[in-house]
Amino acid sequence: MDFTIGLCSANSLLFVPYPYLFEIKTMRFTCYTDIKAPIQIVVDLFKNPDNLKHWQDGFKSIEYISGAPGAEGSISKLSYDRLSLVETIIRNELPEEFKANYEHKHMVNTMSCRFKVIDVGTTRLEQEIHYTQFNGFLPKVLAKLFPGMFRKQVQKWLDQFKYFVEKQHP
Repeated sequence: MDFTIGLCSANSLLFVPYPYLFEIKTMRFTCYTDIKAPIQIVVDLFKNPDNLKHWQDGFKSIEYISGAPGAEGSISKLSYDRLSLVETIIRNELPEEFKANYEHKHMVNTMSCRFKVIDVGTTRLEQEIHYTQFNGFLPKVLAKLFPGMFRKQVQKWLDQFKYFVEKQHP
């Protein structure tokens, strides 16, 4: 075991092995938004990396590392104000689905985006997020105690994307 953490109560000190206290294997959730625009417009705006700055807070740049941009198997580095991610595209079958793996020093997740026609002028964008790895004490604590904050961030970016698309296509 790595080390222990002291948990204090009024009269005692309890030591719990760290690896077991915040053991979290995976986390999976789905968020969605309905966008008042035809599916082809929604998909075109989604797949254009120049648009990321309009709906992902802190986005700065994308650097293509290998493969053709947007192609399955391609690898890119996404830079934000406070972090960077390595994106590996697993599946790009737009307009139906886009699936990619994202790696950061503290966590790894897979995002699957699906686009569905609700009616002629409305498209549902659904994102399924699957965190497969948490590295370090703080990410494990956050995932265990505050899993809703991960969902909240995804929903925020979905809502900002909806606003961006609807502003482009009134």
